[in-house]
Amino acid sequence: MTDLLHNARVSRGQFLRLMGGLAVAAAATACSTRPETTATTGGGAATTDLKFIGVADQKTPMDEMVAAYQKVKPTVRLTTSFAPTDQVQTSIRTQLGAGNAPDLHVVYPGSGSAMSMSQIAEAGLLADLSAQPWTQTIPTGFKPAFQVDGKTYLYSAGSSVIGAVYNKKAFEKAGIEAPPTTWSEFLAVCDKLKKAGVVPIALGAQTPWVTQLITYALVPSTVYAKDPTFDDKQLAGQTSFADSGWRQAMEMYLELQKRGFFNDKPNGTTFEQQTSMVATGKAAMAIQVSAVLPDFRKAASSPDDLSMFPVPGADDAASVWIPAGVVVGLGAAARGKNVEEAKAFIDFLAKQENINAWAKAIAAIPLTQDAASTVDSAVQSFLPFTKDRAVPFMDQRWPNAEVQPVHFAVIQELLAGDSTIDDALKKMDEAYKK
Repeated sequence: MTDLLHNARVSRGQFLRLMGGLAVAAAATACSTRPETTATTGGGAATTDLKFIGVADQKTPMDEMVAAYQKVKPTVRLTTSFAPTDQVQTSIRTQLGAGNAPDLHVVYPGSGSAMSMSQIAEAGLLADLSAQPWTQTIPTGFKPAFQVDGKTYLYSAGSSVIGAVYNKKAFEKAGIEAPPTTWSEFLAVCDKLKKAGVVPIALGAQTPWVTQLITYALVPSTVYAKDPTFDDKQLAGQTSFADSGWRQAMEMYLELQKRGFFNDKPNGTTFEQQTSMVATGKAAMAIQVSAVLPDFRKAASSPDDLSMFPVPGADDAASVWIPAGVVVGLGAAARGKNVEEAKAFIDFLAKQENINAWAKAIAAIPLTQDAASTVDSAVQSFLPFTKDRAVPFMDQRWPNAEVQPVHFAVIQELLAGDSTIDDALKKMDEAYKK
């Protein structure tokens, strides 16, 4: 293991301590060409054009931040565009390597994807943000998601959770009074919903990144609740996906399918269709990241119809753990023509009032807090877990960008009946060792 990879990974213990502190404090396309400094403003000052490419759940907060920045720095014009996650993983990385990437672009925390912080920083493609004052306030447990060798390359407004987004009216229709707190109760709720003529769980597995979320929701309980040091042991070659609770999580995933708790043809269902199904009450739940909760609310007749609860991956409520990780952020292209202006925008985003605004827009827990910081009501039920029963999203500690796409693919194969759990776990273990 290199020092780089070591420094790019979040310690589970550090994360638990940090999230506990957050809980107390709290009491989501278009190709871009290199921008050019173009016209002048009425006062004669040069106007700088910057371009940003991100993912869908970044649109709402970015629209708000760009409008706010235009007021304080009218000489900078920032154009934004947004693409699906699987596209940015390939297109922007290619542009970065070719030296024609947008000035600002989406960056994922940690090291587990092609567009993750450590992968891009290691290649020398991200601008160093360490001189900005806000980097000194990054909570200790989150530093490995933001930094390599002590230098900061990522901006993120906070942390999000994965759980069940649910339609309250659908639950009421089925006579369900409260969210389940154990796996047995969860299965019983799904059965009750099915008998009431409601699809229990909408699954948009045609959209690759959606495939991972059910396993991510279950693995904290099936793996880390039993062994919080699993990541360290896996990295040391002392355990594997196949020899761990990952197997149980996949069995539970397929149990939901075998019981008929998913919509028909999940591999032919998109994220947008999944969202619509839950928002309209055709389906009762979707296992999703809290950052997309605003998308569900926009599609609903009333935003108050939707809330969230932790997916209980154990039959003992006290053994239920949750996934909570640094939300997708952004960075500045190191080879950008206007890199200093791009970095200045990031410094603007890091003002506390803007951290609060971004976090609020995506139902995240703010990275740092002040008296004006808030936590979305739908996420409140997760806060008791963040003290000592939360772990970062699994891919944030994977050693390379190979495991995640393999995970996407094997889940689709399992849902299609084209593979076995043994084969799926073997493929993931092989990718982990590359």
